[in-house]
Amino acid sequence: MTSGWNNTETMATMAKERENPPFDIRAMAIAHHGSKRDLELKEKFMLEISRDPAYYAVDIHDLTKDQTRQRTMAKIGSLVHCVTNESIEIFQKRMEVIGLFDPGFWTRFGVHYGLFVGAIRSAATPNQFSYWLEKGVIGCKGMFGCFCMTELGHGSNVAGLLTTATLDLNTDEWIIHTPDLLATKWWIGGAAESATHGAVFAQMIIKGKRHGVKTFIVPLRDPKTFQLLPGINIGDIGMKMGRNGIDNGYVQFTNVRVPRAYMLMKHTQVTRDGEVFEPPLAQLTYGALLQGRTAMVADAANSAKKALTIGVRYAAVRRQFKSSPDAERETQLLDYPIHQRRLMPLLCQSVAFGFTALQMTNLFEETSRALESLEPGDPNLQATIELLKETHSTSAGLKAFCTWATLEAIEKTRQACGGHGYSSYVGLAPMGQDFAVHCTWEGDNTILALQSGRALVQAYQEARKGKEMGAGMAYMNNLDKSLKAKASEQDLDSLEGIDQGWACVAAHAVKKATEDYEGLLKSGKSRDQAFEACSQSRFVAASVHTSGYIYRQFRAAVERVEKSDDGVREHLELLAKFYGLWQMEEKAAFFLRSGWLSTDLLDKVQERVTDYCAETRKFAIPLVDSFVLHDHTINSPFAKYDGSVYTSLFRAVKRNNPQGGPHKYLDTVKGLLFREDAELEDVDEAIGIDDEIQEIQEERAEAEKEQNEQKEAGVTKEAAEPDGKNKE
Repeated sequence: MTSGWNNTETMATMAKERENPPFDIRAMAIAHHGSKRDLELKEKFMLEISRDPAYYAVDIHDLTKDQTRQRTMAKIGSLVHCVTNESIEIFQKRMEVIGLFDPGFWTRFGVHYGLFVGAIRSAATPNQFSYWLEKGVIGCKGMFGCFCMTELGHGSNVAGLLTTATLDLNTDEWIIHTPDLLATKWWIGGAAESATHGAVFAQMIIKGKRHGVKTFIVPLRDPKTFQLLPGINIGDIGMKMGRNGIDNGYVQFTNVRVPRAYMLMKHTQVTRDGEVFEPPLAQLTYGALLQGRTAMVADAANSAKKALTIGVRYAAVRRQFKSSPDAERETQLLDYPIHQRRLMPLLCQSVAFGFTALQMTNLFEETSRALESLEPGDPNLQATIELLKETHSTSAGLKAFCTWATLEAIEKTRQACGGHGYSSYVGLAPMGQDFAVHCTWEGDNTILALQSGRALVQAYQEARKGKEMGAGMAYMNNLDKSLKAKASEQDLDSLEGIDQGWACVAAHAVKKATEDYEGLLKSGKSRDQAFEACSQSRFVAASVHTSGYIYRQFRAAVERVEKSDDGVREHLELLAKFYGLWQMEEKAAFFLRSGWLSTDLLDKVQERVTDYCAETRKFAIPLVDSFVLHDHTINSPFAKYDGSVYTSLFRAVKRNNPQGGPHKYLDTVKGLLFREDAELEDVDEAIGIDDEIQEIQEERAEAEKEQNEQKEAGVTKEAAEPDGKNKE
């Protein structure tokens, strides 16, 4: 059989793709994961998940909402031992793997562990943390938390939240209240059915004065009977675009009283007499926002790698059309240049995101350690504030642009799978639905991009005055050089040359945003008005800066890899150049505007990107193998390691939709097909089909007769004039 559709053929094709890989796949895998230890931890977690009955995978696309939620909650029990016996670092790595397998579960437990427990860990005093620890918050024993920040009328504007927390000095209690419909807590994961407590964000009011939004721990349900407590009104907000394993709900509070000590007071303290002590620097409260954004950069990288593993493995074994009439077999999709253009840049991008996520995680951990070690009067305070500002603005930009790009990559990969990509069993359609939420939660992406742009404008102003910028904005340390740089063709072939291009275009984009902002100030606008009016140029600055930042992280990761004969550094260097030039092509307008590229050199960039697509195709399968994603973790028939895509898809469909089962709506079908009409008519007579056929046949016979007569007339004329020409 030559079509490539049978199991033997596809498996043989996949095996051939793996022959003689140009690099050591294991060494490449270690490079992707940062260390041999982290790679082995990931493999350990994937093996444990595949053997745990709670993580049964084959029927997940055919479950109801209630079945999905029940299974999602059941998985939490399997993690209790892990969360209470593993370090935070190890457990977070375990959750990364679980997030790849089941995003809904990752979110449901992540709301409790990452957001609810994270809020307590980052905002509670040591005594408060110990209190909630004894209550069972870590091991989900006696309490399960939710994160009550978003409201029906407010999301990204946290400062504008309407829920109130008023201190009653007579009873030493907070009165938590929902003053109107818009103040209803909305989208609260875990609230509808699971949570016993909520970390509630509310406007703190003392003696009639508002002191801004603070965090309060509020009991929602009796942990034994699970009945709602007095003053608590909770409902389910229903089906969503994706992640329906999460019981998102709404919460309303009607004069609910909690002790004063239930306000988390690490940063802001309130005494028994209602005296308020605010933190000396408001920036210190930013630390609580970083963990979620850092996690989403890592999740974007992992999800992109999972999607591309599906798309690339399928494209390697799927054959469609013959490249020539005498070809023995149809052509693999991966061998078509246009398919290479569809998938190879996205594959390269997923690698770039992976290395950026590793660096972002390191930066977050460094920042967290610096924050935790701070004490009053600490001489390192200003340095820590600068590190925090850089981490905050960098994480904001990366969260926005990495999640946007990954969502687009998932959809493009789905389309590259043709009609089969529309099937839930392939895994890409539900992956896109599940991933889409990343673009709006933990900060709407557009708002975060503008925050990053604002920080870049402020950094540019400081750099002009001689302030030394950190590594992420180092191109501002020599603005004159960055702004005047021009490309040569040789620059397109070196990591350093491409880096200079990104320094130039970023400097120009940030300069433009700064000049727009300063011009608006001179026109009489306030700082906030000026920043708002130049939002488009801020957005562009953030976009260009972030692409350049990702390229620099990729380049730095490549240069940390030791040179050897295993082929790893050589091929990572190729991919880094590929990413830098492809993004240059994608943002060509800004490179032309900056003057770094000419139109002739842009043509050269495009030629090189096409060449890199073809080069990357040669080792695409070994590259996705180095992501080390087991079949169970990917849970897609199109990503089977052995290439058995069609057998696996057919088996999955038959398993979940068995033949011969009871018809689920037979009465409806019969009622339609066998309904009685008021009067049955003779169809032939009603249509008059026989008369119509006779007319058609008579018309054809007449036309043929006329045609024959014309032919005979032509032959007679030729016989009279044998040479076919008129005589003079």
